[in-house]
Amino acid sequence: MSEPTPVTDVCPDFSGTGALPVPWDRARAVLTDAPLYWVTTVRPDGRPHAVPLLGVWVNGSACFCTGREERKAVNLTANPHCAMSTGDNRLEGGPDVIVEGTGVPVDDPAELDRIAEAYEHKYGTAFTAEGGTWYGLGDSVRENAVLVVRVTPAKAFAFGKAPVFSQTRYTFP
Repeated sequence: MSEPTPVTDVCPDFSGTGALPVPWDRARAVLTDAPLYWVTTVRPDGRPHAVPLLGVWVNGSACFCTGREERKAVNLTANPHCAMSTGDNRLEGGPDVIVEGTGVPVDDPAELDRIAEAYEHKYGTAFTAEGGTWYGLGDSVRENAVLVVRVTPAKAFAFGKAPVFSQTRYTFP
């Protein structure tokens, strides 16, 4: 399955002189390799709810899993708009990347298997070795025993850091 190629542009009002857009391949690599993400959902009263989670980038979407009764799952049932972000809190390095989109449950067995494999490949023994922090979670994903959410991007942003700060916007077809 090929990923859609977003329209990419640097936001001049929020970028330093001479700033270039962060190429989508670089932003996607940050999303793919990140060890931790921040998932933000919207509470029923409109307040944001943000939590750090493990996640994977699979077939052009960010994916995470959670308990079916947890706050983020309840929030997504009422309002599927959400964001997944990653990066670090240093002024140099980066970029930091944010994906805004719609979070929907995954229940297709083939897709659940791809997502479980991505988790196991990325996080290794934490998922696959007895005594690992999340041992057996891959099987729980495959069995649809946990809620697996796919965040299909509508927009994404990459924030370049020192020495030339930049904001790149990616708009998906």
